[in-house]
Amino acid sequence: MSAGFLRNGSKSYLSIQSLLQKQPATDPIVAAITRGRPHHRQQQSRVYARFTQSIYRRTRDLDSSPSGIVLSSPFSSSTTASSQKNGLVGWYLGLVKSRPILTKSITGALIYSAADFSSQTIVQPSSESYDVVRTLRMAGYGMLILGPSLHFWFNFMSKVLPKRDIMTTLKKIVMGQILFGPAMTVIFFSVNAALQGENAAEITARLKRDLLPTMMSGVLYWPICDFVTFKFIPVQLQPLVSNSFSYLWTVYMTYMASLEKASSNQ
Repeated sequence: MSAGFLRNGSKSYLSIQSLLQKQPATDPIVAAITRGRPHHRQQQSRVYARFTQSIYRRTRDLDSSPSGIVLSSPFSSSTTASSQKNGLVGWYLGLVKSRPILTKSITGALIYSAADFSSQTIVQPSSESYDVVRTLRMAGYGMLILGPSLHFWFNFMSKVLPKRDIMTTLKKIVMGQILFGPAMTVIFFSVNAALQGENAAEITARLKRDLLPTMMSGVLYWPICDFVTFKFIPVQLQPLVSNSFSYLWTVYMTYMASLEKASSNQ
């Protein structure tokens, strides 16, 4: 704005000069202005012109300088402070954005490992040694199966049912209980049993014994968790929140998966 003012002032000055030159000498106003010492008047005009041109150049350079340096410095400092304040959350969000599947897979592996460790600590007698292989099985399941599955499931749900009103959230919960929950439970029991060396008949017997009680327990636990996840959490963080809710559930699931094999005669 200052530069515009000076530019306009400079133009006005030049316009006045040209006007004075074009006016006839008989004009009394022009005669009064032009009367006096010509050399002194011309020197004053040159000094004024140099002064206005100098200020104009300085203001033009100021306007053409990168505005981000002047204007964004408080915002950049606040952004830096905000990122420092966010800390781990900001770092995790960056990883979710850059490598979503890998980040969610590693998150699932860590949560399943922690849940299995808690399950063994709570359930197993102190005389028994810690089963590292069992924890590795759970970590592998969280890494290779659950993490990617949660990523694609929540993205699919956000596209099919993008709204977050109560009815849409209830639809998502029902779909989770009917489709995703049973499918992941069957896969979990089957993969874990296969890794323990059980054959197809023993895996089928285990599913007949453990699947229905597990699903009934899930109906009491997961609808509330899913309501919070679908209603209030952004889609990119839904796997993290779901994994956090699944910590307690995984303690129960790893306990169920560690039960003795079922008889194929059942």
